[in-house]
Amino acid sequence: MKILIADDSKLLRDRLSQLITELPGEHITYHAKNGYEALEHIKEFKTDVVILDIRMPGGGGVEALQQIKKQPSPPFVIMFTNYPYPQYKKKCEQFGADYFFDKSNELEKLLTLLQTLDQNSFEAIGNSSI
Repeated sequence: MKILIADDSKLLRDRLSQLITELPGEHITYHAKNGYEALEHIKEFKTDVVILDIRMPGGGGVEALQQIKKQPSPPFVIMFTNYPYPQYKKKCEQFGADYFFDKSNELEKLLTLLQTLDQNSFEAIGNSSI
């Protein structure tokens, strides 16, 4: 499974990438530091899953989400943020995010979801977290 981690924190990208490689199965992770880079990487690497931060300099996750979900056969998108406010969650839901997790206390949920996605079809998972 090809996973793109788009976050302006290199420390978070590296740590999340390390945790993902420890999950069962084969995973390739790519990194982007903003929404613009994320869009380029999705086209180039044809990722299956995108983990997006909401606020990033040089192009935020919400704007990237809008563009990603306009593509034919878009990747599965997980919003992973320090801003888990209802207005952001609602906006992300409107733009097609598949899941929305709080960085401060839902890392395990994110990792469990990734493991589930790797073992099942994306359609079977749905978007029960939004």
